Amino acid sequence: MKCICLIFILFQTELFAQISPGPRSLSMGSAGVALKDVWSLQHNSAGISEIRRPIVALGYERHFSDQDLSTQKAVFVIPFKQHVFGLSFHRYGFSEYSEQTAGIAYSRNFSGVLALSIMLKYHQLSIYKYGSSSAVSVDAGMQYRINDRLWIGTHISNPSNSRFQDLLGSAIPLSLSFGVSFEFSDKVLVISDIYMVLNAAIDTKLGLEYRLIKWFALRGGISASPFKQYVGFGLQHHRFALDVATSSHPNLGYSPNLAFSYEF
Repeated sequence: MKCICLIFILFQTELFAQISPGPRSLSMGSAGVALKDVWSLQHNSAGISEIRRPIVALGYERHFSDQDLSTQKAVFVIPFKQHVFGLSFHRYGFSEYSEQTAGIAYSRNFSGVLALSIMLKYHQLSIYKYGSSSAVSVDAGMQYRINDRLWIGTHISNPSNSRFQDLLGSAIPLSLSFGVSFEFSDKVLVISDIYMVLNAAIDTKLGLEYRLIKWFALRGGISASPFKQYVGFGLQHHRFALDVATSSHPNLGYSPNLAFSYEF
């Protein structure tokens, strides 16, 4: 499986940095531009603007049930008065191919209606027998409250079109996404995203969260390009939270995702 994935990666016209949201977002179709939680740092950092206590979270994803192909990630959010800062770390790949990203974000909420954010990222890409390279990019995000139950969000990644100069054919994607989240009730949340990468297909995502009881939620979702299915659940006990998700690729199989978080 590892060799198949490496061939699949190397024969793309461009090498895109992997997007790895937290399992809550992943289980809802990998949508989350208008979602609010600590893992928004890896999706749309405007989503951390209402966090009021420091939170640390650790995550792990095994791709396509391959023991060697995985993602390790960590996020840390620190609020200070009306300002919220975040740190994000992410590593994807295996011995022959790896991507590492570190980011620092700033987000602020204005009157509980508008949230804005900016994030600076450092990327490093290594490919066996091809070498390694690094680059810096910038992301920006926004979320806006239409009413008490409806939020919209937008996010742009790498608008300056930064690239890995030492690895021809590799790229950090220039992408734009738009999302909506709607609370039908205190128990039901529906989210949807449109995700666009320059010179690539547009992906549409849809997800649902149903909170059976205060500390337990079930989640599911789909995405269109390629068609994938997602399912997961979340548990919360006082300041601890556990989120689990699984995605299903039509050709490569299943990818389980697990994350723990603690609120100080």
